[in-house]
Amino acid sequence: MTLAADACRAVARDLFEAERTRSQIGLLSRRFPEIGMEDAYEIQTHLVALKRSAGLRVTGWKIGLTSQAMQDALNIDIPDSGVLFDNMHFPTGASVPSGRFIQPRIEAEIAFVMKRDLDCSGRRPDREEVLAATEYTTAALEILDTRILRKDPETQAMRTVFDTIADNAANAGVVLGKERHAPGIHDLRWVGSIVSRNGQVEETGLGAGVLGDPAVSIGWLAERLASCGQAIRGGQVVLSGSFIRPIEARPGDRFDADFGDFGSVEVSFAKGR
Repeated sequence: MTLAADACRAVARDLFEAERTRSQIGLLSRRFPEIGMEDAYEIQTHLVALKRSAGLRVTGWKIGLTSQAMQDALNIDIPDSGVLFDNMHFPTGASVPSGRFIQPRIEAEIAFVMKRDLDCSGRRPDREEVLAATEYTTAALEILDTRILRKDPETQAMRTVFDTIADNAANAGVVLGKERHAPGIHDLRWVGSIVSRNGQVEETGLGAGVLGDPAVSIGWLAERLASCGQAIRGGQVVLSGSFIRPIEARPGDRFDADFGDFGSVEVSFAKGR
């Protein structure tokens, strides 16, 4: 780590307050040019502690930056991860209240709901081990948001992966489909989605865009968590990573994600008064 512990705690408080007030703070990568991956996850850890102290309950994990295109764009070679909380869950068909988020965007994913802890045992679990620990898979939409500016107004510099990780991997909400699928029934590489906004197709993609196989993504997370004394637990929801680009969610927008035989997910965003 390059940042002092006090600095990490102070940034976590800034991010916590930014989410509470629906405001944004400046780029951490400009405020701390020396910031690195370990610093970003340390800030995230303090942010998670603040949320738990406020009464929120951890319900799972999200994995991001799983596509080669996104990794190339940010000049990294690994995904990132964040934490899901109970106040992030919306039922399919829900209308997100106006003003709930700052700059929401939508991604389509495959979610894993775990039936037992995924034991890493000092190595990355393979596909079969991941599926054996999974209760079911289901279609999902992730709602992204950013408590950090996307672009610095003075330098025009874009936020970096360190900004995103510190900000709980831009995590904001999750919408799960109603259909539940036993692990192994579907080849998740070929599970895809047609995502429409207000009836117009915006994006399509396949599960293979997630590290080649979404189950591989879950194994990556298990290994990363084990390295810092954490684990994927039974009962938790894990978003395996998006296979489409993020789509802006404007007030009044409705999103429909058609996963074919795998199911569907819908969510809308209420207009402001």
